[in-house]
Amino acid sequence: LFAVEARTVLWYMTFIGFIVNYMIRINLNITIVDMIATKAADNATALPKPYTLERQLLDWAELDYEQNGFSWNQKEQSNLLGSFFWLHWCLQLPGGILARKYGTKLIFGLSNGIGVLCCFFIPIVSYWSYSALLWLRVFQGLITGGAWPSMHVLTAKWIPPNERSKFVSAYLGSSVGVALFYPIFGYIIAWSSWEWVYYVCGIVGTLWYIAWQFLVYNSPAEHPRIAQYEQRYIEKSLGASVGSSKPGPTPWREIALSRPVWMNVVAQWGGIWGLFTLMTQAPTYFRLIHHWNIRATGFLSGLPHLMRMLFAYIFSMLADYLLRTDRLSRTNVRKLATFICCVVKGGVVLGLAYFGYNATAAIVLVTVATMFHGAVSSGPLASMVDLSPNYAGIVLGVGGMVGCMPGFISPYIVGVLTQNNQTLEAWKNVFIICAGMLIGSGVLYVLFSESQLQSWNSG
Repeated sequence: LFAVEARTVLWYMTFIGFIVNYMIRINLNITIVDMIATKAADNATALPKPYTLERQLLDWAELDYEQNGFSWNQKEQSNLLGSFFWLHWCLQLPGGILARKYGTKLIFGLSNGIGVLCCFFIPIVSYWSYSALLWLRVFQGLITGGAWPSMHVLTAKWIPPNERSKFVSAYLGSSVGVALFYPIFGYIIAWSSWEWVYYVCGIVGTLWYIAWQFLVYNSPAEHPRIAQYEQRYIEKSLGASVGSSKPGPTPWREIALSRPVWMNVVAQWGGIWGLFTLMTQAPTYFRLIHHWNIRATGFLSGLPHLMRMLFAYIFSMLADYLLRTDRLSRTNVRKLATFICCVVKGGVVLGLAYFGYNATAAIVLVTVATMFHGAVSSGPLASMVDLSPNYAGIVLGVGGMVGCMPGFISPYIVGVLTQNNQTLEAWKNVFIICAGMLIGSGVLYVLFSESQLQSWNSG
């Protein structure tokens, strides 16, 4: 194990960490389909739900609860799906600041660890109270908000500039989390019950957290088992771009007035709008519009995200090759990646709006659109480290505060458009709005962004 390069171990632990991070945020997307379907089935057949452990505990505590499933309307369901993102933005900026001060190992670990702990409580809280479930999801979203910006601090300290595109592809473990766990969740629900989805999440996440504490360190200098040649290579490659002393005052004014920073924020906004619209709403769309069963819904909702990860990894190697050989400047490599993950993806989503009436075309277009978003790891995500390795976590935090807002705005709009109106025409409007966000943000980035080291990086 210790003969493996420390950067390789770090890549895999980061990769699995983002799988866990997205496992936490997507589990409700698939279970809600069965939670509501169970209610409909109960109404039709008058069969009682199985007497679960959660119901036994609530009976023992003499608390009222929903006994035969959940009667949430479309707006309440949309609120539940969007609630994760209501306060998710709040720890985006603090996450980067705290990681600079206390290290990514602590902040990323706690962010995922506490989020995983909440999973164990979701089943019993769901039975007890809709409002309690809503606010538990809000808390989960809040606490996991510090994960992404904190990771950029680790990337800046560990990864040489010409390896960043490939390493940042580990962040797309989020896609594998979706691709892997959507079908797994579907089969868990089919074989047992939706409650077990959350217990599996809790167990898997706890095992990752233990491994994270033993295998990950904040910098090469702190790692007790790193080979000397690897440490020298990293330190030489990074040069003076990453300060080794205690963090100085953060150049807030320069960051706030930086055009490249705000172009990254714009690209984040459009990209996340597109990603979360398809990721959060796909299970509902395929179940209600194309009438697929829970196992097919889980598998076909997860497939696009597996393709996203594969595309991210392949494109990241191309991006790093273009940088190593000076075929394209760093700025143009990032622009090319952003054009693909926003503008090209937006064109495919527009196709989904007009050809989604065909089930085969719908899954192909959703898969291709999500796949193209994989280029984000070589675009805006890597560009934030290019601009300022010393303040990369803070820059991503700024982008995340604004960029994650589509996470709750998009589900709200979907709820308004589809309330008592689950039709192809309603979903066509959902996808047209999504395509507009993607194409508009991508065009702005290509026209006005750059990815050179900024003068304020030195403080």
